[in-house]
Amino acid sequence: MVTAIVVAVLGAALVMGGFAALSKARDRVAVVDVAWGLAFVTIALLEAIVFPDTHSWVLAALVTVWGGRLAWHIARRSRGHGEDPRYEKMLGGPGWSSGAGKVITRVFLTQAVVALLISAPLQVAAAYDVRWWPAVWVGAVVWAIGLFFEVVGDAQLEAYKATPRESRPKILDTGLWGWTRHPNYFGDATVWWGLWIAGALALGWLPGLLTVWAPALMTYFIRNVTGAALLEKTMSQRPGWDEYAARVPLFFPRPPRR
Repeated sequence: MVTAIVVAVLGAALVMGGFAALSKARDRVAVVDVAWGLAFVTIALLEAIVFPDTHSWVLAALVTVWGGRLAWHIARRSRGHGEDPRYEKMLGGPGWSSGAGKVITRVFLTQAVVALLISAPLQVAAAYDVRWWPAVWVGAVVWAIGLFFEVVGDAQLEAYKATPRESRPKILDTGLWGWTRHPNYFGDATVWWGLWIAGALALGWLPGLLTVWAPALMTYFIRNVTGAALLEKTMSQRPGWDEYAARVPLFFPRPPRR
């Protein structure tokens, strides 16, 4: 288990350290958003290389599909844009001019530590043998549901933004966005519940219980701290938002209401 933890630390350090150097060269802290998914991909692949069994490679494949798609989506979406206002507010100034130590500790080191915590089910799964293979496939199904919400939600949002303002509704409330106000964030959280089931819970009840805090922590942050909660503050200023919020749940989806 110690080796699995060391491997995860190495993977997170490689990705976040490399992207910190890239961020400094470009003077743009927001590149860390691309590093987020790639950190998990690197951790999962390194675990599979060091502990080469079918289970580790299945998990590595699932994480690579999710994390690679997320990194590609964020990189494409942010191309040509300046610094993200979130990081300017966090650092108290634009990019690296606020201080290298502040950028490294508050952004890159923090995200590296969070990635290590969230990836705990992958680390445990690499170190121990599978006990319940059916749980691996159940977890893969849950992972696929989450990926569906994330990918389709992102695609529907892109199509909405590509429509001229004068011919589109003020608020996107069709497709998955009529089931939940944040289908992409709900999908992100669901992906990690699937990886927990396929990774740690497949080892037995005890490993599952000892690591259930990892997907719970991911869900909490996505829903209440960094993802949906931040976006709600901006979106709630739009005309028609109150009516939309009354019909459509914040996070967990349900059939649309009239």
